Amino acid sequence: MMRRVLVLVVFSMLLASCQSDKVAGPASFANREKTSFTQFHVPNYFVPELINVVGLGDSLTEGVGDEYKRSGYFGRMTTAMGAWKGVKEIEAENLAKKGRRSDQLIKQLEDEEIQSEVKKADVIYMTIGGNDIMKVVKANLFNLKAKPFYIELGKFENHLDEIFKIIRGLNGDAVIVIGGLYNPLSIVTDEAYEFETIIEDWNEAIEIQAVMDGKACFIPVSDLFVGNENLVYHTDFFHPNAKGYESMSNRYVEKIDECSLSELSDGKLDL
Repeated sequence: MMRRVLVLVVFSMLLASCQSDKVAGPASFANREKTSFTQFHVPNYFVPELINVVGLGDSLTEGVGDEYKRSGYFGRMTTAMGAWKGVKEIEAENLAKKGRRSDQLIKQLEDEEIQSEVKKADVIYMTIGGNDIMKVVKANLFNLKAKPFYIELGKFENHLDEIFKIIRGLNGDAVIVIGGLYNPLSIVTDEAYEFETIIEDWNEAIEIQAVMDGKACFIPVSDLFVGNENLVYHTDFFHPNAKGYESMSNRYVEKIDECSLSELSDGKLDL
């Protein structure tokens, strides 16, 4: 009798244990499954969208000198963007114009139609500053000294800061891709005129502004246009030709990748 009772007790304990495992098993799996799905992150670019691209600034973004009529680096970049993650379609609006200085860009950004384009932009390509420098060159052509360039640099830094403030007041999310300056005088003279250092200092000012913005990427291009051994200049010996713009667009892709496009666009875009 005692043996039968003992067997029943042991059997009951085993049964209870099995039932407990059956209950705990699915629950544990459900918890693991829930945790796994909670930790899984789908990037925003997983669902491609219409991407609005705006060009601002001067002749480099307008594409002056491109004999293939592909809108310079801007046209090449908007074409290349079609293969980026997160891009379903590109809508591009190039508002850049030959000869535009930084103070004139500020004036342009006061226009309501321009502001409307900036507001909806996902990516903004911009080059500015070259004509600010050339204004000094033209005024001091036969007596180039460093001082006038640094006086103008102070004004340019203020203008560039204002440009970024206006853009960010209109659009806090767009990725701003801003190109650096190069020395076109390198093609006509080997004399430095302290000009290389001047260009470096202007580029540093642009790069600092991009870093301070937090959602901008600075693209250095000065090394691409030293002399004309690689035949990158247009016949005006000032603007890039198609080959020069091709070199620029390759550099843009390289540096945008280094800037981490996904982070700059909050996961909306990636290469």
